Amino acid sequence: MLMKTCWRNIAAAGNSYAALRAACRLEGILLEPVGAPSTDITCYSLNSVTARKYEPEIRGAACITIAGGPYASACYREVAAYADYVVVGEGEHTLPALLHHIMEPENTNLPSGVATSETFQPCDSSVFLDAYPPFGEVKGYIECSRGCPFHCGYCQTPSLFGGSMRHRSIDSIVAYANRVRDARFVTPNAFAYGSDGRSPRFEKIRKLLNSITSNIYFGTFPSEVRPEFICREALEMLEKYCRNTKLHFGAQSGSDRVLTLLHRGHSVSDVVSAVELCHAHGITPVVDFILGLPVEDEEDQRKTLDLIRWISKYGHIHAHQFLPLPGTALSGTVPRPIIREVQQVLGNLALRGKVTGSWSDPEIRFFTTPFE
Repeated sequence: MLMKTCWRNIAAAGNSYAALRAACRLEGILLEPVGAPSTDITCYSLNSVTARKYEPEIRGAACITIAGGPYASACYREVAAYADYVVVGEGEHTLPALLHHIMEPENTNLPSGVATSETFQPCDSSVFLDAYPPFGEVKGYIECSRGCPFHCGYCQTPSLFGGSMRHRSIDSIVAYANRVRDARFVTPNAFAYGSDGRSPRFEKIRKLLNSITSNIYFGTFPSEVRPEFICREALEMLEKYCRNTKLHFGAQSGSDRVLTLLHRGHSVSDVVSAVELCHAHGITPVVDFILGLPVEDEEDQRKTLDLIRWISKYGHIHAHQFLPLPGTALSGTVPRPIIREVQQVLGNLALRGKVTGSWSDPEIRFFTTPFE
């Protein structure tokens, strides 16, 4: 049965569209972008903010609806109450298989990884990244790694992609990086490429960067690195091969007590060392902080503020208010109020161009980008 398959344009899901459009193309399916539900099938990628916005539209759609993305994967029972199908987890294999199932009525068995209001069979395998292009005619960022071994309390990555890192091969990354003028990457930790995610393998990164002929932006938006991976060898590679003069990494808190409770796997001293190394190499650090974490108290917030003040002398801060995400250890918790002193200092630093983000509305971070 010939059916028109569409992708609902949602700004926060642009890179997902580039990747899934390319995956569907491999199966002879064209995902056409649309600004509203369109016959015959419309697909949505939802995060914790966009899910609320598009739920009424999906409920009222006259076409078959498919929802995926981080929120739909974590809350598939809820989403299956208003979408016809929910892709749970990685979509490169599951979405084309589901579309073929819908278009071939004689095929009565739902693919694994798909939920409906009546049934769900979990996917029993992970995506092999080299089997799918990171993008096709619609350009996107190159996803070079998936998964993370750290299981930070606020982060959805391990529940979506697993606790073991998977990497796209150097040959595959280079083939796509050299098709664009500026090569930018998606990864939980750029300096973990080729490794188990805990101990860097810089020889792999060096081989990768040395093979790319386009402009390389590595360890900056839309990816980042971990502070304990930042060392002289890593920064010398950036200086030699890359165009970015900024490096994006997460501190999240200035309290070692809070970092331990979050299972971050690094200390405040690792953050300080990373900032100092970046400054010594002429690289501007852009450091993430989460404010209002439910495990912190006022003293922890003041420690975070002290660290933010110090970092602002050498780099930039990207700060946002904690938002509990489904599928995480802190799901269902309540953000702690941000003390007035923190709000005032962040406001002053923002006026000086030292801070971006939002510490009053946690949802803004889904629609804004940090310093590039």
